[in-house]
Amino acid sequence: MKKLKAFLLILFVPCILIGGFAQSTPPPSDVLKPSKYPDGIYTKENSRTRRAISYTSLREADVMWSKRIWRMIDLKQKINHPLYYPTEIIGDRKSLFQVIKDAALVDNTISCFNPLDDEFRNEYTKTELEGLLSRWDSTHTIDDINNPGSMIAAPMKIDVKSVDITGYQIKEDWFFDKQRSVLDVRIIGILALKQKLSETGEALGNSPLFWIYFPEARPLFANQEVYMRHNDAERRTLDDIFWKRLFSSYVLKETNVFDRYITAYTSGLDALLESERIKKDIFILEHDLWHF
Repeated sequence: MKKLKAFLLILFVPCILIGGFAQSTPPPSDVLKPSKYPDGIYTKENSRTRRAISYTSLREADVMWSKRIWRMIDLKQKINHPLYYPTEIIGDRKSLFQVIKDAALVDNTISCFNPLDDEFRNEYTKTELEGLLSRWDSTHTIDDINNPGSMIAAPMKIDVKSVDITGYQIKEDWFFDKQRSVLDVRIIGILALKQKLSETGEALGNSPLFWIYFPEARPLFANQEVYMRHNDAERRTLDDIFWKRLFSSYVLKETNVFDRYITAYTSGLDALLESERIKKDIFILEHDLWHF
């Protein structure tokens, strides 16, 4: 009888301890509680807790060849629309610019840098960034208090919004890693561009806003879902778009002895052909490394 009691005690004590520990363990802090009235048939948890895919370790001795490229992402192209829309926040969907703006001004999770220097040395303060993304103007409104029916001047705050963004410049490094025997690419920074207008409202091209350091922004992008045309259940994020190269762009510049853009020595159709030549040279370089 004593042996039976000892056996039962040994059997149940671990179960009690495990149950007690399980009850006292707090839930993970990054898991959001389901809403009382969920807008959907399931609770979205994957993208909100995702982590950006880590870069493969890279040594200087393994880089046999590298080339720095500057590209332009035109948001008018359909394939780039997931970066532009929605122009207004819809539920948990935001445009790329809105994600960056909220992170820089509200959450303070990423830094923005002066567009005149693409080496990330001149960081904007929060006050400077607020002044860059908003300005005060005056408008006329009806005075219903002092002189009903008359018009008076009133201050009006004008913010830079997603609809004002026309494109993004990308600064990236292409390199051949002999350790893995692959030609790879890593984005270094992203420059936001907004439409520049004259006093009469005429479009005058693009105006640079700020640079962001892409590796710093990747954890943020990995938690922001984007619209998928054919499947709302595909959990594609902003980081997936850049990681998988799901965007269209053309080359603005490659490293050269004069440090000049393509438009500095050619224009029009010749500039597009020069852009394609730079792309083709990178492709041929990788192709010629192998024997078939």
